[in-house]
Amino acid sequence: MVTSNKTKKVAAEAVAFLEVLSAAGVILNVDNEVINQSEQAKDLGLVEYSKLTNSELQDLVNQARTSRSAQTKEIFFSRNLRAPKQFLVARATMLSEDLVILMVEDRTEAKRLEDTKHDFVENISHELKTPISAISLLSEALQVAMNDPEQVKKFAESLQRESKRLGALVSRIIELSRIQSGDLSGDIGEHDLAYVITEAVDANLFLAERKQVKISVDVVPDLYVEGDSELLTMAIKNLVENAVIYSEPNSQVGVGLKREGDFVEVTIIDNGIGIPVDQQERIFERFYRVDPSRSRDTGGTGLGLSIVKHAANNHGGEISVFSRVGLGSTFTLRLPLLKEREAND
Repeated sequence: MVTSNKTKKVAAEAVAFLEVLSAAGVILNVDNEVINQSEQAKDLGLVEYSKLTNSELQDLVNQARTSRSAQTKEIFFSRNLRAPKQFLVARATMLSEDLVILMVEDRTEAKRLEDTKHDFVENISHELKTPISAISLLSEALQVAMNDPEQVKKFAESLQRESKRLGALVSRIIELSRIQSGDLSGDIGEHDLAYVITEAVDANLFLAERKQVKISVDVVPDLYVEGDSELLTMAIKNLVENAVIYSEPNSQVGVGLKREGDFVEVTIIDNGIGIPVDQQERIFERFYRVDPSRSRDTGGTGLGLSIVKHAANNHGGEISVFSRVGLGSTFTLRLPLLKEREAND
């Protein structure tokens, strides 16, 4: 069907309006051929050879044309098999007697945040339930065993252990929540990473002495990164803490810092139990534990490495791991180098 000049003018005016609004929009004629589209629609890849590339969008347009009323639909869209899926909210309505306008909003990020929030709340509820239930049961047991000093001592020790576990879990949840919301109170600016590492290692010295694990530090000074000192210290502290916790007594944990091109790399090496290869991609997920029973014994919350991952992402870096069961693990925190200063500056 030949599109009239009047129809083309209406379509052009509609698209011009969409461009002002920075909205993704497509104008289709009575044969459902695309006669115009906004730049945002082109960026999304909604049209190919004058046709909509997605059948669900095509169905939405047909529904709007048949009902003569606005129709809305949520879809998962991908322009090809290799492209990531996007979450779109589409709305189709009659623009004139022959034309239908399809407006599409990309809400992928909002959907991701919503799902993350839902999963986070669900996980927190599950994780908090265990220590809270244990504390409740131990409190009842203490009341029953009031006249038995040995039992009272036993239950009191267990109660203290569960209370510490609950406190650690709540603290980590607060830390992760603050990181995700951007509510950080650290010193935002230029930081010598060697100093940050020293602070993180010092925070683990008592734990290392108790575990009889030596921490060896080999860092290059005057390598500066830009970011939040509190968050960086927290991330490195968590990595060193994990290395100490999962190392055997009388072993050693190594902490290093060096420059690699335009990046700096912080490495934490241990000779601990190691991580199975098939689980290494999941260890940075919230509440994921390689060995849940051992995590209970060590007081692990399953949040430490998730905090490290968020810290790396927030500073434009990345965290990676190389590990073999029985041989230990090497974690590498890679961050953009801001600048390198001479020692006499």
